[in-house]
Amino acid sequence: MRAMVLEAGRKELVARDFDAPRAGRGEIVLAVRACAVCRTDLHVVDGELDARRPLIPGHEIVGDVVERGEGARRFEVGARVGVGWLGRTCGACEHCTRGRENLCASPTFTGRDRDGGYAEFACVDERFAFALPERYDSLHAAPLLCAGAIGWRALRAAGDAERIGLWGFGASAHLVAQVARAEGRRVFAFTRPGDAAAAALARRLGCEWAGSSIELAPSELDAALIFAPVGELVPRALAQVARGGTVVCAGIHMSDLPSFPYSLLWGERCVRSIANLTRRDAEEFLTFAGDRSLAVEPVPYALADAQRALDDLRAGRVSGAAVLLP
Repeated sequence: MRAMVLEAGRKELVARDFDAPRAGRGEIVLAVRACAVCRTDLHVVDGELDARRPLIPGHEIVGDVVERGEGARRFEVGARVGVGWLGRTCGACEHCTRGRENLCASPTFTGRDRDGGYAEFACVDERFAFALPERYDSLHAAPLLCAGAIGWRALRAAGDAERIGLWGFGASAHLVAQVARAEGRRVFAFTRPGDAAAAALARRLGCEWAGSSIELAPSELDAALIFAPVGELVPRALAQVARGGTVVCAGIHMSDLPSFPYSLLWGERCVRSIANLTRRDAEEFLTFAGDRSLAVEPVPYALADAQRALDDLRAGRVSGAAVLLP
Protein backbone atom coordinates (compact mmCIF):
# COMPACT_ATOMS: atom_id res chain seq x y z
CA MET A 1 0.00 0.00 0.00
CA ARG A 2 1.00 3.63 -0.45
CA ALA A 3 1.09 5.86 2.64
CA MET A 4 2.24 9.35 3.62
CA VAL A 5 4.67 9.01 6.51
CA LEU A 6 6.15 11.27 9.16
CA GLU A 7 9.70 10.00 9.65
CA ALA A 8 12.11 10.64 12.51
CA GLY A 9 13.78 14.03 12.31
CA ARG A 10 11.38 15.38 9.68
CA LYS A 11 8.49 17.81 9.74
CA GLU A 12 7.22 16.98 6.27
CA LEU A 13 5.47 13.86 5.06
CA VAL A 14 7.07 11.51 2.54
CA ALA A 15 5.42 8.87 0.35
CA ARG A 16 6.36 5.29 1.16
CA ASP A 17 5.20 1.80 0.11
CA PHE A 18 4.40 -0.84 2.75
CA ASP A 19 2.73 -4.19 3.04
CA ALA A 20 -0.93 -3.67 3.93
CA PRO A 21 -1.62 -4.20 7.67
CA ARG A 22 -3.18 -7.42 8.94
CA ALA A 23 -5.95 -7.50 11.53
CA GLY A 24 -5.09 -8.71 15.02
CA ARG A 25 -7.54 -9.90 17.64
CA GLY A 26 -10.53 -7.55 17.83
CA GLU A 27 -9.26 -5.49 14.91
CA ILE A 28 -10.48 -4.72 11.41
CA VAL A 29 -8.59 -3.59 8.33
CA LEU A 30 -10.14 -0.80 6.28
CA ALA A 31 -9.63 0.14 2.66
CA VAL A 32 -9.48 3.88 3.22
CA ARG A 33 -11.93 5.86 1.08
CA ALA A 34 -11.36 9.26 2.69
CA CYS A 35 -9.43 10.79 5.58
CA ALA A 36 -10.08 14.35 6.69
CA VAL A 37 -7.14 16.54 7.67
CA CYS A 38 -7.46 17.82 11.22
CA ARG A 39 -5.54 20.62 12.93
CA THR A 40 -4.42 17.98 15.43
CA ASP A 41 -2.56 16.29 12.55
CA LEU A 42 -0.79 19.59 12.02
CA HIS A 43 0.23 19.72 15.70
CA VAL A 44 1.60 16.17 15.40
CA VAL A 45 3.58 16.91 12.24
CA ASP A 46 4.91 20.20 13.63
CA GLY A 47 6.10 18.48 16.81
CA GLU A 48 3.71 20.34 19.11
CA LEU A 49 2.27 17.00 20.27
CA ASP A 50 4.40 14.00 21.14
CA ALA A 51 3.91 11.16 18.70
CA ARG A 52 5.70 7.99 17.67
CA ARG A 53 7.86 8.12 14.56
CA PRO A 54 7.78 6.82 11.93
CA LEU A 55 4.05 7.43 11.82
CA ILE A 56 1.19 7.49 9.34
CA PRO A 57 -0.99 10.39 10.56
CA GLY A 58 -4.73 10.82 10.14
CA HIS A 59 -7.68 10.10 12.43
CA GLU A 60 -10.85 11.06 10.57
CA ILE A 61 -11.04 7.86 8.55
CA VAL A 62 -13.81 6.47 6.40
CA GLY A 63 -13.19 3.04 4.97
CA ASP A 64 -14.65 -0.29 3.91
CA VAL A 65 -13.96 -3.36 6.06
CA VAL A 66 -11.78 -5.78 4.08
CA GLU A 67 -10.53 -8.05 6.86
CA ARG A 68 -11.66 -9.03 10.35
CA GLY A 69 -9.34 -10.34 13.04
CA GLU A 70 -10.16 -13.04 15.56
CA GLY A 71 -13.20 -12.07 17.62
CA ALA A 72 -14.05 -9.04 15.48
CA ARG A 73 -17.74 -9.37 14.68
CA ARG A 74 -19.30 -5.90 14.99
CA PHE A 75 -19.05 -5.15 11.26
CA GLU A 76 -19.40 -7.34 8.19
CA VAL A 77 -16.75 -7.38 5.47
CA GLY A 78 -17.76 -4.66 3.02
CA ALA A 79 -19.35 -2.43 5.66
CA ARG A 80 -18.43 1.26 5.55
CA VAL A 81 -17.28 2.57 8.93
CA GLY A 82 -15.67 5.63 10.45
CA VAL A 83 -12.79 6.02 12.90
CA GLY A 84 -11.81 9.01 15.03
CA TRP A 85 -9.01 10.23 17.31
CA LEU A 86 -9.67 7.87 20.25
CA GLY A 87 -8.21 4.57 19.10
CA ARG A 88 -8.26 2.55 22.32
CA THR A 89 -8.61 3.00 26.08
CA CYS A 90 -7.52 0.90 29.04
CA GLY A 91 -11.10 0.42 30.28
CA ALA A 92 -9.86 0.03 33.86
CA CYS A 93 -8.69 3.41 35.18
CA GLU A 94 -10.95 5.60 37.33
CA HIS A 95 -11.89 7.74 34.33
CA CYS A 96 -12.85 4.81 32.08
CA THR A 97 -14.90 3.16 34.80
CA ARG A 98 -16.78 6.41 35.44
CA GLY A 99 -17.78 6.92 31.81
CA ARG A 100 -15.07 9.49 31.05
CA GLU A 101 -12.94 7.46 28.67
CA ASN A 102 -11.81 10.67 26.96
CA LEU A 103 -9.64 11.21 30.06
CA CYS A 104 -8.21 7.66 30.09
CA ALA A 105 -4.89 7.41 31.91
CA SER A 106 -3.28 5.30 29.15
CA PRO A 107 -5.10 5.90 25.86
CA THR A 108 -4.11 5.09 22.31
CA PHE A 109 -4.81 7.77 19.71
CA THR A 110 -5.25 7.11 16.02
CA GLY A 111 -2.63 8.88 13.94
CA ARG A 112 -0.45 9.58 16.99
CA ASP A 113 0.20 6.30 18.82
CA ARG A 114 -0.90 3.96 16.01
CA ASP A 115 -0.86 4.45 12.27
CA GLY A 116 -3.79 6.38 10.86
CA GLY A 117 -5.57 7.09 7.62
CA TYR A 118 -3.10 8.93 5.39
CA ALA A 119 -2.80 5.61 3.57
CA GLU A 120 -4.64 3.19 1.32
CA PHE A 121 -5.34 0.81 4.23
CA ALA A 122 -5.62 1.18 8.00
CA CYS A 123 -5.97 -1.28 10.88
CA VAL A 124 -8.17 -0.23 13.82
CA ASP A 125 -9.78 -1.58 16.99
CA GLU A 126 -13.34 -2.39 15.93
CA ARG A 127 -14.71 -1.21 19.31
CA PHE A 128 -13.69 2.33 18.36
CA ALA A 129 -15.20 2.33 14.88
CA PHE A 130 -18.64 3.68 14.03
CA ALA A 131 -21.43 3.03 11.59
CA LEU A 132 -21.93 6.09 9.37
CA PRO A 133 -25.10 7.88 8.23
CA GLU A 134 -25.95 6.73 4.72
CA ARG A 135 -26.88 10.24 3.57
CA TYR A 136 -23.18 11.27 3.46
CA ASP A 137 -20.72 9.90 0.94
CA SER A 138 -17.18 9.20 2.16
CA LEU A 139 -15.84 12.62 1.19
CA HIS A 140 -18.53 14.37 3.23
CA ALA A 141 -18.58 11.86 6.10
CA ALA A 142 -14.89 12.11 7.03
CA PRO A 143 -15.03 15.57 8.69
CA LEU A 144 -17.89 14.41 10.91
CA LEU A 145 -15.61 12.01 12.79
CA CYS A 146 -13.55 14.58 14.68
CA ALA A 147 -14.31 18.11 13.51
CA GLY A 148 -18.03 17.54 13.90
CA ALA A 149 -17.87 15.39 17.03
CA ILE A 150 -15.46 17.68 18.93
CA GLY A 151 -17.70 20.62 18.04
CA TRP A 152 -20.64 18.65 19.43
CA ARG A 153 -18.83 18.06 22.75
CA ALA A 154 -17.74 21.70 22.92
CA LEU A 155 -21.30 22.91 22.36
CA ARG A 156 -22.58 20.59 25.08
CA ALA A 157 -19.98 22.09 27.44
CA ALA A 158 -21.56 25.50 26.81
CA GLY A 159 -24.84 24.31 28.34
CA ASP A 160 -28.00 26.08 27.26
CA ALA A 161 -26.22 29.25 26.10
CA GLU A 162 -28.34 31.10 23.54
CA ARG A 163 -25.74 33.46 22.01
CA ILE A 164 -22.72 31.47 20.84
CA GLY A 165 -19.46 32.94 19.55
CA LEU A 166 -17.22 30.73 17.41
CA TRP A 167 -13.54 31.65 17.12
CA GLY A 168 -11.76 29.97 14.20
CA PHE A 169 -14.33 29.25 11.50
CA GLY A 170 -12.94 26.09 9.97
CA ALA A 171 -13.74 22.38 9.92
CA SER A 172 -15.30 22.20 13.40
CA ALA A 173 -16.99 25.58 13.54
CA HIS A 174 -18.73 25.27 10.16
CA LEU A 175 -20.45 22.11 11.45
CA VAL A 176 -21.21 23.17 15.04
CA ALA A 177 -22.70 26.42 13.73
CA GLN A 178 -25.35 24.35 11.97
CA VAL A 179 -26.00 22.26 15.08
CA ALA A 180 -26.42 25.41 17.17
CA ARG A 181 -28.77 26.97 14.62
CA ALA A 182 -30.84 23.77 14.48
CA GLU A 183 -31.21 24.05 18.25
CA GLY A 184 -32.49 27.61 17.95
CA ARG A 185 -29.34 29.36 19.15
CA ARG A 186 -27.87 32.58 17.77
CA VAL A 187 -24.39 32.20 16.29
CA PHE A 188 -21.62 34.77 15.80
CA ALA A 189 -18.49 33.82 13.83
CA PHE A 190 -15.00 35.21 14.37
CA THR A 191 -12.52 34.57 11.55
CA ARG A 192 -8.91 35.41 10.78
CA PRO A 193 -8.59 39.09 9.83
CA GLY A 194 -9.05 39.38 6.08
CA ASP A 195 -10.52 35.88 5.61
CA ALA A 196 -13.49 36.90 3.49
CA ALA A 197 -14.16 33.32 2.35
CA ALA A 198 -14.63 32.04 5.92
CA ALA A 199 -16.86 34.99 6.79
CA ALA A 200 -19.00 34.37 3.70
CA LEU A 201 -19.28 30.67 4.56
CA ALA A 202 -20.35 31.55 8.11
CA ARG A 203 -23.13 33.81 6.87
CA ARG A 204 -24.27 31.23 4.33
CA LEU A 205 -24.54 28.63 7.11
CA GLY A 206 -26.80 30.80 9.23
CA CYS A 207 -24.51 32.88 11.44
CA GLU A 208 -26.19 36.22 12.04
CA TRP A 209 -22.85 38.03 12.18
CA ALA A 210 -19.33 37.27 10.92
CA GLY A 211 -16.27 39.41 11.53
CA SER A 212 -12.59 39.16 12.35
CA SER A 213 -11.24 37.86 15.65
CA ILE A 214 -10.20 41.37 16.65
CA GLU A 215 -13.70 42.81 16.24
CA LEU A 216 -16.55 42.97 18.71
CA ALA A 217 -19.78 41.10 18.04
CA PRO A 218 -22.91 43.27 17.92
CA SER A 219 -24.27 41.41 20.96
CA GLU A 220 -22.92 40.20 24.27
CA LEU A 221 -22.37 36.43 24.22
CA ASP A 222 -23.48 33.66 26.56
CA ALA A 223 -20.67 31.32 25.51
CA ALA A 224 -17.58 31.27 23.32
CA LEU A 225 -16.15 28.19 21.59
CA ILE A 226 -12.52 28.60 20.57
CA PHE A 227 -11.29 26.26 17.85
CA ALA A 228 -8.24 28.29 16.80
CA PRO A 229 -5.08 27.23 18.71
CA VAL A 230 -4.34 30.80 19.75
CA GLY A 231 -4.12 31.49 23.49
CA GLU A 232 -4.57 35.23 23.14
CA LEU A 233 -8.15 34.62 22.00
CA VAL A 234 -9.16 33.52 25.51
CA PRO A 235 -9.12 37.00 27.10
CA ARG A 236 -10.67 38.44 23.93
CA ALA A 237 -13.53 35.97 24.26
CA LEU A 238 -13.89 36.58 27.99
CA ALA A 239 -14.28 40.28 27.28
CA GLN A 240 -17.36 39.54 25.18
CA VAL A 241 -18.98 36.89 27.37
CA ALA A 242 -21.76 37.93 29.73
CA ARG A 243 -21.67 37.25 33.46
CA GLY A 244 -22.15 33.55 34.12
CA GLY A 245 -20.94 32.70 30.60
CA THR A 246 -18.45 30.05 29.52
CA VAL A 247 -15.38 30.11 27.29
CA VAL A 248 -14.68 26.63 25.90
CA CYS A 249 -11.21 25.88 24.51
CA ALA A 250 -11.92 23.05 22.08
CA GLY A 251 -8.48 22.26 20.65
CA ILE A 252 -6.02 19.64 21.86
CA HIS A 253 -3.18 22.19 21.70
CA MET A 254 -3.13 25.95 22.21
CA SER A 255 -0.39 28.54 22.49
CA ASP A 256 0.21 29.98 25.97
CA LEU A 257 -2.51 32.16 27.42
CA PRO A 258 -1.43 35.73 28.12
CA SER A 259 -2.03 37.24 31.54
CA PHE A 260 -5.30 39.13 31.86
CA PRO A 261 -7.06 41.07 34.61
CA TYR A 262 -9.24 39.16 37.02
CA SER A 263 -12.10 41.48 36.11
CA LEU A 264 -12.49 39.56 32.83
CA LEU A 265 -13.09 36.33 34.74
CA TRP A 266 -15.08 37.79 37.60
CA GLY A 267 -18.87 37.56 37.46
CA GLU A 268 -18.87 33.74 37.53
CA ARG A 269 -17.45 33.45 34.06
CA CYS A 270 -15.80 30.11 33.37
CA VAL A 271 -12.90 28.98 31.16
CA ARG A 272 -12.73 25.24 30.44
CA SER A 273 -11.09 22.86 28.00
CA ILE A 274 -12.33 19.94 25.96
CA ALA A 275 -10.12 16.83 26.04
CA ASN A 276 -10.66 14.30 23.26
CA LEU A 277 -14.00 12.53 22.80
CA THR A 278 -15.91 9.60 24.17
CA ARG A 279 -17.49 7.06 21.87
CA ARG A 280 -20.84 8.26 23.15
CA ASP A 281 -20.07 11.79 21.89
CA ALA A 282 -19.37 10.43 18.41
CA GLU A 283 -22.46 8.24 18.38
CA GLU A 284 -24.73 11.08 19.53
CA PHE A 285 -23.35 13.44 16.91
CA LEU A 286 -23.51 10.90 14.08
CA THR A 287 -27.13 10.19 15.00
CA PHE A 288 -27.88 13.92 14.91
CA ALA A 289 -26.10 14.27 11.55
CA GLY A 290 -28.00 11.28 10.19
CA ASP A 291 -31.32 12.87 11.07
CA ARG A 292 -30.45 16.09 9.26
CA SER A 293 -28.58 17.06 6.15
CA LEU A 294 -25.62 19.07 7.42
CA ALA A 295 -23.82 21.12 4.80
CA VAL A 296 -20.32 19.66 5.00
CA GLU A 297 -17.81 21.77 3.06
CA PRO A 298 -14.97 19.40 2.03
CA VAL A 299 -11.90 20.47 0.07
CA PRO A 300 -10.56 17.29 -1.62
CA TYR A 301 -6.86 16.48 -2.01
CA ALA A 302 -5.10 13.45 -3.46
CA LEU A 303 -3.26 11.29 -0.92
CA ALA A 304 0.06 12.34 -2.46
CA ASP A 305 -0.85 15.96 -1.69
CA ALA A 306 -1.21 15.42 2.06
CA GLN A 307 1.66 17.79 2.86
CA ARG A 308 0.11 20.49 0.71
CA ALA A 309 -3.19 20.02 2.55
CA LEU A 310 -1.39 20.50 5.87
CA ASP A 311 0.42 23.58 4.56
CA ASP A 312 -2.85 25.05 3.31
CA LEU A 313 -4.48 24.41 6.67
CA ARG A 314 -1.58 26.05 8.52
CA ALA A 315 -1.77 29.11 6.26
CA GLY A 316 -5.55 29.45 6.56
CA ARG A 317 -6.17 28.64 2.90
CA VAL A 318 -8.82 25.95 3.60
CA SER A 319 -12.41 27.12 3.84
CA GLY A 320 -14.22 24.15 5.30
CA ALA A 321 -12.46 20.81 5.82
CA ALA A 322 -9.53 19.36 3.85
CA VAL A 323 -10.06 15.69 2.95
CA LEU A 324 -7.57 13.22 1.46
CA LEU A 325 -8.88 10.75 -1.10
CA PRO A 326 -6.54 7.74 -1.51
